[in-house]
Amino acid sequence: MTIRHATETDLPTIVAIYNAAIPSRMATADLEPVSVESRLAWFKGRSPSQRPLWVTEVDGVIAGWLSFQSFYGRPAYSKTAEISIYIAPNFHQRGLGGQLLAQAISESPRLGLKTLVCFIFAHNQPSLKLFETFGFQRWGHLPKIAELDSVERDLVIMGLRIS
Repeated sequence: MTIRHATETDLPTIVAIYNAAIPSRMATADLEPVSVESRLAWFKGRSPSQRPLWVTEVDGVIAGWLSFQSFYGRPAYSKTAEISIYIAPNFHQRGLGGQLLAQAISESPRLGLKTLVCFIFAHNQPSLKLFETFGFQRWGHLPKIAELDSVERDLVIMGLRIS
């Protein structure tokens, strides 16, 4: 397993992994698949030195990714980033999310970050447990903020202060 910075040629696989998460209604509020073209600006907004996008490879195959996103888009939040992790379905439960998350925490000081946050649906117990394992705490709870297939879902805000 290796973790490296994503390249633009990785974008179709990154999008495919993201789209594979949509039908489960566990990890994203998107209800329909997104296109590579629609994610190009998002990809170009990543920077290896500030807000990276990493892919993890297993035997040369991209198995998942982690992105850092500026939080709330205001200068006062420049030391905070939102992180997202997506793992391809056939690579679930192999510890890849944990390896990506461990690297994100480790690299945060070099990226100038003091705080990491993530937004997780309350019914996504595997993700909640993963982030809790790495010391993230529940900082907020937004009840019934999303509607997925006519079911109202809660969102949990989790955060970690980097020491």
